[in-house]
Amino acid sequence: MDKILVIDDSPVQSEFLCSILKDDYEMTACHTAQEGLEAARRGSFSLILLDVVMPGMDGFMLLQELKSADLTKYVPVILITSLADVQYEERGLLLGAVDYVTKPFSPVIIKARVNTHIQLYHYQMQFKEQAMVDELTGVANRRRYEGESMARWREAIRFELPFSVCMFDIDKFKMYNDMFGHPAGDQVIAGVAKTASAFFQRSTDLFARYGGEEFVAVFVGSDAQPAYEFMKSVRQAVEDLHIPHDPSVSQWVTISAGGVTIVPKAEDKFDTYLKLADAMLYDAKRFGRNMVVWSNQNREQWRER
Repeated sequence: MDKILVIDDSPVQSEFLCSILKDDYEMTACHTAQEGLEAARRGSFSLILLDVVMPGMDGFMLLQELKSADLTKYVPVILITSLADVQYEERGLLLGAVDYVTKPFSPVIIKARVNTHIQLYHYQMQFKEQAMVDELTGVANRRRYEGESMARWREAIRFELPFSVCMFDIDKFKMYNDMFGHPAGDQVIAGVAKTASAFFQRSTDLFARYGGEEFVAVFVGSDAQPAYEFMKSVRQAVEDLHIPHDPSVSQWVTISAGGVTIVPKAEDKFDTYLKLADAMLYDAKRFGRNMVVWSNQNREQWRER
Protein backbone atom coordinates (compact mmCIF):
# COMPACT_ATOMS: atom_id res chain seq x y z
CA MET A 1 0.00 0.00 0.00
CA ASP A 2 1.36 3.42 -0.97
CA LYS A 3 2.22 5.81 1.84
CA ILE A 4 1.06 9.43 1.86
CA LEU A 5 2.35 12.16 4.16
CA VAL A 6 0.00 15.01 5.12
CA ILE A 7 1.67 18.16 6.49
CA ASP A 8 -0.90 20.65 7.79
CA ASP A 9 -0.93 22.73 10.96
CA SER A 10 -4.68 22.18 11.28
CA PRO A 11 -5.51 18.80 12.91
CA VAL A 12 -9.06 19.13 11.59
CA GLN A 13 -7.88 19.62 8.00
CA SER A 14 -5.29 16.84 8.14
CA GLU A 15 -7.81 14.43 9.68
CA PHE A 16 -10.28 15.27 6.90
CA LEU A 17 -7.67 14.49 4.23
CA CYS A 18 -6.71 11.25 5.98
CA SER A 19 -10.38 10.18 6.21
CA ILE A 20 -10.80 10.69 2.46
CA LEU A 21 -7.75 8.61 1.53
CA LYS A 22 -7.22 6.09 4.37
CA ASP A 23 -9.09 3.24 2.66
CA ASP A 24 -6.64 3.24 -0.25
CA TYR A 25 -3.38 4.50 1.26
CA GLU A 26 -1.33 4.35 4.44
CA MET A 27 -1.61 7.85 5.90
CA THR A 28 0.77 9.81 8.14
CA ALA A 29 -0.08 13.27 9.45
CA CYS A 30 2.29 15.95 10.78
CA HIS A 31 1.23 19.33 12.16
CA THR A 32 4.43 21.38 11.86
CA ALA A 33 6.76 21.93 8.93
CA GLN A 34 9.78 20.65 10.86
CA GLU A 35 7.97 17.50 11.96
CA GLY A 36 6.88 16.93 8.37
CA LEU A 37 10.40 17.43 7.05
CA GLU A 38 11.81 14.88 9.47
CA ALA A 39 9.06 12.38 8.63
CA ALA A 40 9.69 12.83 4.90
CA ARG A 41 13.39 12.06 5.39
CA ARG A 42 12.65 8.91 7.40
CA GLY A 43 9.78 7.44 5.39
CA SER A 44 9.30 6.07 1.90
CA PHE A 45 6.32 8.15 0.79
CA SER A 46 4.74 8.06 -2.66
CA LEU A 47 3.14 11.49 -2.24
CA ILE A 48 3.12 14.49 0.10
CA LEU A 49 0.05 16.69 0.65
CA LEU A 50 1.37 20.02 1.90
CA ASP A 51 -0.48 23.00 3.35
CA VAL A 52 0.97 26.35 2.29
CA VAL A 53 -0.09 28.62 5.15
CA MET A 54 1.71 27.42 8.29
CA PRO A 55 3.46 29.32 11.10
CA GLY A 56 7.24 29.60 11.00
CA MET A 57 8.34 27.65 7.93
CA ASP A 58 5.49 27.92 5.41
CA GLY A 59 4.66 25.39 2.70
CA PHE A 60 6.72 27.15 0.02
CA MET A 61 9.83 27.10 2.23
CA LEU A 62 9.26 23.46 3.14
CA LEU A 63 8.76 22.57 -0.52
CA GLN A 64 12.16 24.10 -1.30
CA GLU A 65 13.72 22.00 1.47
CA LEU A 66 12.11 18.81 0.15
CA LYS A 67 13.21 19.45 -3.43
CA SER A 68 16.78 20.32 -2.44
CA ALA A 69 17.31 17.11 -0.41
CA ASP A 70 18.45 14.02 -2.31
CA LEU A 71 16.31 11.70 -0.19
CA THR A 72 13.04 13.54 -0.93
CA LYS A 73 13.47 15.44 -4.20
CA TYR A 74 11.63 12.86 -6.33
CA VAL A 75 8.58 12.54 -4.05
CA PRO A 76 5.63 14.39 -5.67
CA VAL A 77 4.12 17.21 -3.62
CA ILE A 78 0.57 18.53 -3.98
CA LEU A 79 0.06 21.93 -2.38
CA ILE A 80 -3.30 22.42 -0.66
CA THR A 81 -4.16 25.96 0.34
CA SER A 82 -6.73 28.71 0.70
CA LEU A 83 -4.46 31.00 -1.38
CA ALA A 84 -6.33 31.08 -4.68
CA ASP A 85 -4.32 33.79 -6.48
CA VAL A 86 -2.60 32.69 -9.67
CA GLN A 87 0.72 34.12 -8.46
CA TYR A 88 0.78 31.66 -5.55
CA GLU A 89 -0.07 28.73 -7.80
CA GLU A 90 2.69 29.77 -10.20
CA ARG A 91 5.17 30.03 -7.35
CA GLY A 92 4.32 26.58 -6.05
CA LEU A 93 4.61 24.92 -9.45
CA LEU A 94 7.90 26.67 -10.18
CA LEU A 95 9.28 25.40 -6.87
CA GLY A 96 8.50 21.83 -7.91
CA ALA A 97 4.97 20.99 -6.78
CA VAL A 98 3.13 18.65 -9.16
CA ASP A 99 -0.30 20.15 -8.43
CA TYR A 100 -2.05 22.99 -6.60
CA VAL A 101 -5.44 22.49 -4.96
CA THR A 102 -7.40 25.33 -3.37
CA LYS A 103 -9.72 25.03 -0.37
CA PRO A 104 -12.49 24.14 -0.09
CA PHE A 105 -11.96 21.05 -2.24
CA SER A 106 -14.03 18.09 -3.33
CA PRO A 107 -13.07 14.68 -1.89
CA VAL A 108 -13.67 13.17 -5.32
CA ILE A 109 -11.18 15.57 -6.91
CA ILE A 110 -8.60 14.95 -4.18
CA LYS A 111 -8.88 11.18 -4.72
CA ALA A 112 -8.54 11.55 -8.50
CA ARG A 113 -5.52 13.86 -8.35
CA VAL A 114 -3.77 11.76 -5.71
CA ASN A 115 -4.32 8.61 -7.75
CA THR A 116 -3.01 10.26 -10.92
CA HIS A 117 0.17 11.60 -9.32
CA ILE A 118 0.96 8.37 -7.49
CA GLN A 119 0.66 6.45 -10.77
CA LEU A 120 2.92 8.98 -12.50
CA TYR A 121 5.41 8.68 -9.62
CA HIS A 122 5.54 4.90 -10.03
CA TYR A 123 6.05 5.19 -13.79
CA GLN A 124 8.88 7.67 -13.21
CA MET A 125 10.52 5.48 -10.57
CA GLN A 126 10.17 2.35 -12.72
CA PHE A 127 11.88 4.05 -15.65
CA LYS A 128 14.59 5.41 -13.38
CA GLU A 129 15.16 2.01 -11.78
CA GLN A 130 15.46 0.19 -15.10
CA ALA A 131 18.31 2.46 -16.14
CA MET A 132 20.09 1.92 -12.83
CA VAL A 133 19.84 -1.86 -12.33
CA ASP A 134 22.50 -4.46 -12.98
CA GLU A 135 21.03 -7.01 -15.40
CA LEU A 136 22.67 -10.10 -13.92
CA THR A 137 21.94 -9.49 -10.24
CA GLY A 138 18.95 -7.14 -10.18
CA VAL A 139 20.70 -4.83 -7.69
CA ALA A 140 21.87 -1.28 -8.32
CA ASN A 141 24.53 -0.90 -10.99
CA ARG A 142 27.68 1.16 -10.75
CA ARG A 143 26.08 4.13 -12.48
CA ARG A 144 23.42 4.34 -9.77
CA TYR A 145 25.99 3.82 -7.04
CA GLU A 146 28.16 6.69 -8.30
CA GLY A 147 25.22 9.08 -8.26
CA GLU A 148 23.48 8.01 -5.07
CA SER A 149 26.55 7.42 -2.91
CA MET A 150 27.44 11.08 -3.21
CA ALA A 151 23.85 12.05 -2.38
CA ARG A 152 24.02 10.03 0.84
CA TRP A 153 27.45 11.47 1.61
CA ARG A 154 26.07 15.01 1.34
CA GLU A 155 23.10 14.11 3.54
CA ALA A 156 25.44 12.66 6.19
CA ILE A 157 27.50 15.88 6.19
CA ARG A 158 24.41 18.05 6.35
CA PHE A 159 22.80 16.21 9.28
CA GLU A 160 26.04 15.07 10.99
CA LEU A 161 25.18 11.37 10.66
CA PRO A 162 27.50 8.35 10.74
CA PHE A 163 28.31 7.22 7.20
CA SER A 164 29.59 3.75 6.31
CA VAL A 165 31.06 2.53 3.04
CA CYS A 166 31.96 -1.11 2.47
CA MET A 167 33.65 -3.00 -0.36
CA PHE A 168 33.39 -6.78 -0.62
CA ASP A 169 34.03 -9.47 -3.17
CA ILE A 170 33.79 -13.23 -3.65
CA ASP A 171 36.87 -15.09 -2.46
CA LYS A 172 38.98 -16.89 -5.10
CA PHE A 173 36.32 -16.27 -7.73
CA LYS A 174 38.64 -16.81 -10.71
CA MET A 175 39.42 -20.30 -9.46
CA TYR A 176 35.68 -20.95 -9.11
CA ASN A 177 35.13 -19.91 -12.73
CA ASP A 178 38.05 -22.06 -13.88
CA MET A 179 36.59 -25.16 -12.18
CA PHE A 180 32.83 -24.73 -12.70
CA GLY A 181 32.62 -22.42 -15.73
CA HIS A 182 31.38 -18.89 -16.28
CA PRO A 183 27.62 -19.70 -16.31
CA ALA A 184 27.99 -21.21 -12.84
CA GLY A 185 30.05 -18.19 -11.83
CA ASP A 186 27.24 -15.88 -12.94
CA GLN A 187 24.81 -17.87 -10.78
CA VAL A 188 27.12 -17.43 -7.79
CA ILE A 189 27.36 -13.67 -8.35
CA ALA A 190 23.56 -13.44 -8.59
CA GLY A 191 23.08 -15.61 -5.50
CA VAL A 192 25.52 -13.61 -3.39
CA ALA A 193 23.89 -10.35 -4.53
CA LYS A 194 20.40 -11.61 -3.66
CA THR A 195 21.51 -12.71 -0.20
CA ALA A 196 23.40 -9.51 0.59
CA SER A 197 20.73 -7.17 -0.79
CA ALA A 198 18.15 -8.61 1.63
CA PHE A 199 20.07 -6.91 4.45
CA PHE A 200 19.99 -3.44 2.85
CA GLN A 201 16.31 -2.49 3.08
CA ARG A 202 16.32 0.98 4.65
CA SER A 203 15.71 4.03 2.50
CA THR A 204 19.18 5.29 3.41
CA ASP A 205 20.91 2.04 2.33
CA LEU A 206 22.57 1.55 -1.05
CA PHE A 207 23.90 -1.79 -2.26
CA ALA A 208 25.37 -2.12 -5.75
CA ARG A 209 27.46 -4.32 -8.00
CA TYR A 210 30.74 -2.49 -8.44
CA GLY A 211 32.08 -4.73 -11.19
CA GLY A 212 32.74 -8.41 -11.80
CA GLU A 213 32.43 -10.23 -8.47
CA GLU A 214 32.90 -7.04 -6.43
CA PHE A 215 30.14 -5.16 -4.58
CA VAL A 216 29.86 -1.89 -2.69
CA ALA A 217 27.48 -0.85 0.08
CA VAL A 218 26.73 2.52 1.62
CA PHE A 219 24.57 3.00 4.70
CA VAL A 220 23.82 5.98 6.88
CA GLY A 221 22.99 6.21 10.58
CA SER A 222 24.94 3.29 12.10
CA ASP A 223 27.98 3.79 14.30
CA ALA A 224 31.20 1.91 13.49
CA GLN A 225 30.75 -1.07 15.81
CA PRO A 226 27.12 -1.82 14.78
CA ALA A 227 28.11 -1.37 11.11
CA TYR A 228 30.92 -3.89 11.56
CA GLU A 229 28.57 -6.38 13.26
CA PHE A 230 26.02 -5.84 10.51
CA MET A 231 28.51 -6.71 7.79
CA LYS A 232 29.61 -9.78 9.75
CA SER A 233 26.00 -10.96 9.47
CA VAL A 234 26.08 -10.41 5.70
CA ARG A 235 29.33 -12.37 5.41
CA GLN A 236 27.92 -15.23 7.49
CA ALA A 237 24.72 -15.35 5.43
CA VAL A 238 26.76 -15.83 2.24
CA GLU A 239 28.80 -18.61 3.82
CA ASP A 240 25.56 -20.24 5.04
CA LEU A 241 24.39 -20.60 1.43
CA HIS A 242 26.81 -23.57 1.32
CA ILE A 243 27.67 -23.13 -2.35
CA PRO A 244 30.48 -25.66 -3.02
CA HIS A 245 33.83 -24.19 -4.05
CA ASP A 246 36.98 -25.74 -5.47
CA PRO A 247 37.97 -28.15 -2.62
CA SER A 248 41.61 -27.09 -2.91
CA VAL A 249 40.54 -23.53 -2.05
CA SER A 250 37.58 -23.68 0.31
CA GLN A 251 34.60 -25.83 1.20
CA TRP A 252 32.09 -23.10 0.44
CA VAL A 253 31.86 -19.87 -1.52
CA THR A 254 32.65 -16.98 0.85
CA ILE A 255 33.19 -13.23 0.74
CA SER A 256 35.71 -10.84 2.25
CA ALA A 257 34.66 -7.33 3.22
CA GLY A 258 36.34 -4.11 4.24
CA GLY A 259 34.68 -0.95 5.43
CA VAL A 260 34.91 2.31 7.31
CA THR A 261 32.47 4.41 9.34
CA ILE A 262 32.89 8.15 9.91
CA VAL A 263 30.83 11.24 10.66
CA PRO A 264 31.98 13.25 7.64
CA LYS A 265 32.73 16.96 7.65
CA ALA A 266 32.42 19.38 4.76
CA GLU A 267 36.18 19.28 4.15
CA ASP A 268 36.30 15.46 3.95
CA LYS A 269 36.44 13.68 0.59
CA PHE A 270 34.35 10.61 -0.15
CA ASP A 271 37.07 9.04 -2.31
CA THR A 272 39.47 9.07 0.65
CA TYR A 273 37.20 6.78 2.63
CA LEU A 274 36.29 4.62 -0.35
CA LYS A 275 40.02 3.94 -0.76
CA LEU A 276 40.26 3.20 2.96
CA ALA A 277 37.40 0.68 2.64
CA ASP A 278 39.27 -0.93 -0.26
CA ALA A 279 42.40 -1.10 1.91
CA MET A 280 40.35 -2.84 4.62
CA LEU A 281 39.19 -5.34 1.98
CA TYR A 282 42.82 -5.96 1.04
CA ASP A 283 43.58 -6.62 4.72
CA ALA A 284 40.69 -9.10 4.90
CA LYS A 285 42.26 -10.99 2.01
CA ARG A 286 45.70 -10.76 3.58
CA PHE A 287 44.50 -12.05 6.93
CA GLY A 288 42.93 -15.17 5.42
CA ARG A 289 39.67 -14.26 3.61
CA ASN A 290 36.08 -14.99 4.65
CA MET A 291 36.18 -12.13 7.13
CA VAL A 292 35.24 -8.50 7.71
CA VAL A 293 37.81 -5.83 8.52
CA TRP A 294 36.45 -2.46 9.66
CA SER A 295 37.83 0.94 10.61
CA ASN A 296 36.45 4.07 12.23
CA GLN A 297 37.51 7.67 11.63
CA ASN A 298 40.23 7.31 14.27
CA ARG A 299 41.67 4.44 12.20
CA GLU A 300 40.89 1.95 14.97
CA GLN A 301 40.38 -1.45 13.37
CA TRP A 302 38.23 -4.49 14.02
CA ARG A 303 38.57 -7.85 12.29
CA GLU A 304 37.14 -11.29 12.75
CA ARG A 305 39.19 -14.11 14.26
